Amino acid sequence: MNSKFSRRKFLAAAAASCVTPAVAHPLPNAADLLALLAPTRNASEASGAAWRNAGIADFSKSPFARLKPVPVSAVTIEDGFWSKRRATNVQSSIPSMHVQLIAHGRMNNFLRLAGKSSAPQQGPVYSDSDIYKWLEGAAFALQSGQQPELRATADSMIRDVVAVQEPGGYLNTYYVEDRKPLRMQYPTQTTGHELYCIGHLLQGAIAYYRATGDKTLLDAGIRFVDNFLIPNYGPGANQMGIVSGHPEIEMALIELYRTTGKRQYVDLAGYILHGDERIPLRSSQVSYMFCGIPFPSRTKLEGHAVRAMYACCGATDYYLETGDPAYWKTLNTLWDDLASHQLYVTGGVGARQEGEAFGDPYELPNARAYGESCAAIGNMMWNWRMLAASGDAKFADVMERALLNGINSGMSLDGTTYCYRNPLAFDPSGDSRYSEDPEGKIRNPWYDTTCCPPNLERTFAELPGYFYSTAADGVYVHLYDNSRISWRLEDGTALRIEQKTNYPWDGEVDISVSPEQARDFTVYVRIPGWSLKNTAMVNGTPVSGIEPGKYLAIRRRWSSGDSIALRFDMAVQLLKANPAVAEDRGRVAFQRGPIVFCMEMLDQPDAVQQSGFSNCRAEVAASSESRFVPDLLDGVMVLEHSGTVAPSSASNSLYFTAGESRPLEETRTTLKLIPYYAWANRSRSAMQVWIPYTRV
Repeated sequence: MNSKFSRRKFLAAAAASCVTPAVAHPLPNAADLLALLAPTRNASEASGAAWRNAGIADFSKSPFARLKPVPVSAVTIEDGFWSKRRATNVQSSIPSMHVQLIAHGRMNNFLRLAGKSSAPQQGPVYSDSDIYKWLEGAAFALQSGQQPELRATADSMIRDVVAVQEPGGYLNTYYVEDRKPLRMQYPTQTTGHELYCIGHLLQGAIAYYRATGDKTLLDAGIRFVDNFLIPNYGPGANQMGIVSGHPEIEMALIELYRTTGKRQYVDLAGYILHGDERIPLRSSQVSYMFCGIPFPSRTKLEGHAVRAMYACCGATDYYLETGDPAYWKTLNTLWDDLASHQLYVTGGVGARQEGEAFGDPYELPNARAYGESCAAIGNMMWNWRMLAASGDAKFADVMERALLNGINSGMSLDGTTYCYRNPLAFDPSGDSRYSEDPEGKIRNPWYDTTCCPPNLERTFAELPGYFYSTAADGVYVHLYDNSRISWRLEDGTALRIEQKTNYPWDGEVDISVSPEQARDFTVYVRIPGWSLKNTAMVNGTPVSGIEPGKYLAIRRRWSSGDSIALRFDMAVQLLKANPAVAEDRGRVAFQRGPIVFCMEMLDQPDAVQQSGFSNCRAEVAASSESRFVPDLLDGVMVLEHSGTVAPSSASNSLYFTAGESRPLEETRTTLKLIPYYAWANRSRSAMQVWIPYTRV
């Protein structure tokens, strides 16, 4: 930040766009300038008839995206694992969350400023974002099909939102009246969430535009950026600096560029990602906020987990548009830190309640795990972008782990209550300090910080857009469930792919590939990293070259009705953690396919219920019995595994000599496990993922 040729000075002097940060490159080289001058999107194409054909994040014109997105509307998820969850989301979750938002005054904050309500401002500084995230979830639901009632509700909310936008473009219901002087002051930027809120407005507006063609909310977001933000804030000598405080605006600005073709939005995002040395920040703020210094100077994940994941999303978006090698290097360094030191077996991230933060390497507590639902979603969003940049299946493996476990656990099966945090062990009698509910409930219908519920609703609504991608040489299949895609190859050839499977409960996936005309191209099918024994056949003929954790590239001349048969290894695996993970030493976690399992106390035999989890052991040498129970928890696979249990000790001694023999004899028992995502959907009960083991 103290280099002789700072990025801010370069921007101000040259009136140019963002370049590779000066920390990494004091002067732009030829490669940097080529990235800087990457082809600008055709605005008429971006905003014209193609509005309904954009993906979740529209990498279709991103020059450094190897994989291109498929729109949500092009994929239908049929009866199978995800279909009921998605139906519940639309029929129960999104409507009930709308009721909660109204009941807790989130829309009154807008109506008050329009003279339609006398209610006082309600909620934290970031409350406007609750409305915008809900609208984004509704927008993605509308991308899967027409729903007139939901559309009418969303239209009404949008009209009430834009009605209070100020003539100069500013739009925020918290920083008004006596708080108006605090707008965009540096202390406010670090904690006030103004740009976080407008970032969510932009993302919700873009999703709604892509669902309906309605630009009302999008135009309001553009007015904020064009009329208020850009003229007054940035690197110029007569501008105030920007620190995002809570990263979100970075990826929103780049998606706005992808929608409008205005390159200045990428430039502004790059400036924010670089940080501005004029803004006084403490090192603790830089760590916690995961912003304020040049992104390429980062070497590890730290601070607030959601902020870090969103910053990585924005930085990956920036790389996809610019190809900045310093960003790509840093993104891979941070991903290695995630995968090697910070990732829960459920795909969750964020070890500490204090600061909702990452911990030290290998600090992965179970009962104290925070694992905020938004952080797991951010983890999936980041890996989706890394997958687009690379085509590397390791990113899709993490997406699947997070989606099926640490994200899926965040919403109850009936779609009306939510987990803010997702621990890997829980005792309802002693965990009230970790819950906003005074009774210690882990699932609640409302949180005053209600970021997770609409974020979960958004994720389930946009899910079809994660299943497939196209590439210059063919099509990628990332996720498995009964589904069909009607889209096209990049040469314009219409393509239909259909999956038939009972995944993730069994490993048989049958795929039909039907191009409109016979064509030579490659179908890339993901071989999950957890599957140790795999087979693949095309039209009944075995295919070689299968590697776990890789995409199997099947290149041939495809004709309508050709088929691929995949068979994955669904044997139950007992996983151990790195010995440096202190809480998991001497314990195992059960995984079958991509699903992580846990024990809930209410399922266990009396001996275990009387003795407690600490006195039961799983026999690692034993095999697990798997059976599907259709009338349990909306239909789940249940594991039964041999174990031992010892009665609770009558001794009150805190310490005793190592040579003392165990006074109580263990007895054989059977342990029962359910999928982790389905816990806390019945009566309150203790739960644990990591189970002590014995070699008996």
